Amino acid sequence: MSDFTVSLVQTDLHWHEPAANRAALADQLAAALAGPGLTDLIVLPEMFTTGFSMAAAAQAEPGEGATLAWLREQAARYDAVVTGSVMITEAGRYYNRLLWVRPDGSYSAYDKRHLFRMAGEHEVYTAGTNRLVEEWRGWRIQPLVCYDLRFPVWSRNPSAEPYDLLLYVANWPHARVHAWKVLLQARAIENLTYVAGVNRIGLDGLGIEYSGHTMLLDPRGDYLAQAGSMPTILTRRLMRHPLHEAREQLSALSDADAYDLR
Repeated sequence: MSDFTVSLVQTDLHWHEPAANRAALADQLAAALAGPGLTDLIVLPEMFTTGFSMAAAAQAEPGEGATLAWLREQAARYDAVVTGSVMITEAGRYYNRLLWVRPDGSYSAYDKRHLFRMAGEHEVYTAGTNRLVEEWRGWRIQPLVCYDLRFPVWSRNPSAEPYDLLLYVANWPHARVHAWKVLLQARAIENLTYVAGVNRIGLDGLGIEYSGHTMLLDPRGDYLAQAGSMPTILTRRLMRHPLHEAREQLSALSDADAYDLR
């Protein structure tokens, strides 16, 4: 199978200004990616149109709204999947929903399973119940959202059909950045997979600081790229052979405990 290129977008976000965020992100992508064929997957932060907010009643948009239309435009322009999470309203409920949008305009969705209780997210949004594993250009990819990182059972890599890349899109505060780094590394090691964590930077409308540290790790937990705390788009190629090599040398996935999620 072919190698796979990812582009991880670390950026500041305008508080509760979806149009401004979409415009800024479009400019950043245009500056970093001259056109189609340069990447297979573009990963945006959690709630990339608003910042991490509980103001869903005022800020959430329909699933088939302006942001989905924008994601479709970007996916077609760069011939790549574009993904990130957005506040969505549907049937009287609110979701922190990751949208996985393909170049042909089709899409899948994942609703954040673990809602951040300390910010009251569980009181505003409805938790998801299903994991999403996507196959794209020969790679199996599982996308998750922020607080999901703290719950390793939800990201467990199955031995029968293992995924190759685990994604986390986040608004992870600077105060807990040490946990962000350590947990991303742990998820790579225990699941024998590439891991990408995409975090925002800057201050949000509540005065919470985000210091980025978007990163990409290999299946042994070694760093392939780190963004620091500046706005940037990290584009890196993932090679297939280190993945096979790591799993051949350490077949830990075959010895994992069986479990059922209820």
